[in-house]
Amino acid sequence: PQVCWLAPEQTAGKQKPYLYTQGQAVLNRSFFPCFDTPSIKFTYSATVKVPEGFTAVMSATSWEKQKDNTFIFKMSQPIPSYLIALAVGDIMSADVGPRSRVWAEPCLIEAAKKEYDGVIEEFLTVGEKLFGPYVWGRYDILFMPPSFPFGGMENPCLTFLTPCLLAGDRSLVDVVIHEISHSWFGNLVTNATWGEFWLNEGFTMYAQRRISTEVYGSAYTCLEAATGRVLLRQHMDNTGEDHPLNKLRVIIEPGVNPDDTYNETPYEKGYCFVSYLAHLVGDQSKFDAFLQAYVNHFKFQSITADDTLSFFLEYFPELKAEGVDSIPGFEFDRWLNVPGWPPYLPDLSPGEQLMKPADELAELWAADGLNMEAIEAVDIMAWKTYQLVYFLDQILQKSPLPAGNVERLSKMYPKISKAQNAELRLRWCQIILKNNLEAEYSKVKDFLHSQGKQKYTLPLYRAMWGGSEAARALAMETFSATAPQLHINVQNYVKKILGL
Repeated sequence: PQVCWLAPEQTAGKQKPYLYTQGQAVLNRSFFPCFDTPSIKFTYSATVKVPEGFTAVMSATSWEKQKDNTFIFKMSQPIPSYLIALAVGDIMSADVGPRSRVWAEPCLIEAAKKEYDGVIEEFLTVGEKLFGPYVWGRYDILFMPPSFPFGGMENPCLTFLTPCLLAGDRSLVDVVIHEISHSWFGNLVTNATWGEFWLNEGFTMYAQRRISTEVYGSAYTCLEAATGRVLLRQHMDNTGEDHPLNKLRVIIEPGVNPDDTYNETPYEKGYCFVSYLAHLVGDQSKFDAFLQAYVNHFKFQSITADDTLSFFLEYFPELKAEGVDSIPGFEFDRWLNVPGWPPYLPDLSPGEQLMKPADELAELWAADGLNMEAIEAVDIMAWKTYQLVYFLDQILQKSPLPAGNVERLSKMYPKISKAQNAELRLRWCQIILKNNLEAEYSKVKDFLHSQGKQKYTLPLYRAMWGGSEAARALAMETFSATAPQLHINVQNYVKKILGL
C-alpha cells in the first residue's frame, strides 16, 4: 500500500502514469528495508532510473540528473524513516522564491506558480525568526494527483500537497504554513513513538498559528483556530469524549497500525496543551524564546512528552517551583493520560469581529420565517474563505433547517453553493446531506469524484451512510465508481463505514 501506482486516468493530465510513496506512519518498510520507527534517524542516498519523459523527485537535500534519465539523491541531515519519499511522473518545476520551487503536472504548473509565487519565502522567513534557522536548504512543493489522501505531507525539502489547495485566490495557504512549521516540529524534533503524535502535530499547529498571526494578524488566525475547534468538537461527538483515542498519549497495542489511531485530537487538543504552556508563561516573547531553545536543544533527535515537559520546567525554574505541572484540573498528567475535551481553551476572541457576523447570519437562516430584509443587508461577497467556512459550520450545526431554507440559501449565495474551493465544497456537501437536499446530490458525487483526500472523503461517506435511503444509495454508487482512484487506506476506511 505504500508505493502508490496511478494509472494515467488517476492523474490531473490523464496522459501518463504516476508513482508516489507515502511513508507516514509505518509504510516505508514495504518500500525499502529499515527500522520503521520515528525513534531512529539516519541520512540516506538513492539512485533512481526512470523511463524517458518522466522525472523523479525525492525528499533530499541534493539531487542531480545524470545520463539515461537517472537521478541521484542525497539527504545529508538525519531523518526518521517515514520522511523518505519518492515521486515519479510527468512533472515540471517553476521557481517561486530564492529557495523554493513548485513541482506539478504540466497542466497545473501555471496555477501552482501563481498561487505560491513569493508567499513561501515570507512564511519561511517568519518561521526562522520565531523558531531558529531553517536547516533543510530548499523548501520545494510537489502538487500531487487528486487521489493523494492528505492535505499535505511534510517530506523534508519537498512537501507533497493536495491539488485542492490550488484555490486560485491563496485562501488555503494555511496548509502550507502547517507543512512549513513541520520543518522545526516533527522533522527536526520528532516524536519518538506514534503514541505521542501530539508532539509533532500539537506543536506544529501552534507554530502554524504563530506564523499566521505574524503574517495575517490575530483576527484571521483566531477564526482559523475556531474552525479547528469545531473539527475537534465534531470528532469527540462522533467517538464519545472518553474514547481512549481522545488522550494525547495513546497506547498503541502491538499489531495495531498507528494510522488507524489518526484523528483530530493530537492536532487540536495538542494545540490547546501547547497554548496552555504558553498561558502559564504569560508572555508571548518569552514563550517564543522557549520554543527556539527547545528546537535547538532537541534538534535531530526523537523525544517523548516527558523530555518536552521536563525541558519546559527546567527552562522556567520559577514555574517548576510553583508546581504548575500539578495544578488541580490542569495536571500535565491529566493532559496526557485522560481522554476528553481540553481542560484549557486558548482565547479566540480576536476572531469575534469575523465570527459574530457569521453567527448572526446563521441564526437568521435557521429561523422558521426568514427575515429576508435582515439577510439581504449582509454582504458575504466581501467575506474571506475562513469566514464563509465558519458560517457554514454554524449552518451545519443548526441543520436540518426549516423546510425550504437551504434551497433559498443555495440560490442566494452561488459563491457558496457553486464554490470550487474544497473547504467550502466539503461543508456545502455536508449541509446538502444533513438537510437531505436531493436536488443537489450531484454536487456530493462530483466532489468525491474530483479528489480523494481522507479528511473530505470519510466525513461525507459517514454523512451519506447516516442519512436517507437515497443518501445510502448515493454512497454505494459513488464508492463503486471512485474506489480505484482512492488510496488503499482510504478505500478500507470507506468500506468500514459502508459495512462492506
